[in-house]
Amino acid sequence: MALWLFVVLILLSASFVLYLSVGPLRRAPNTGGLRLIAGAQYFAALLLVVARLLGKV
Repeated sequence: MALWLFVVLILLSASFVLYLSVGPLRRAPNTGGLRLIAGAQYFAALLLVVARLLGKV
């Protein structure tokens, strides 16, 4: 149960960072870096879900 809560928190964090990069901070010079961070968070959440479904966690 805690793993799923952690995955949801990661997804919420990634979504917020992505929202910032396409919303209020879209003109900032580090927008690409923010999108990269959001992508890494989405990948981490996906990796956790796949590991759980395969029984590795």
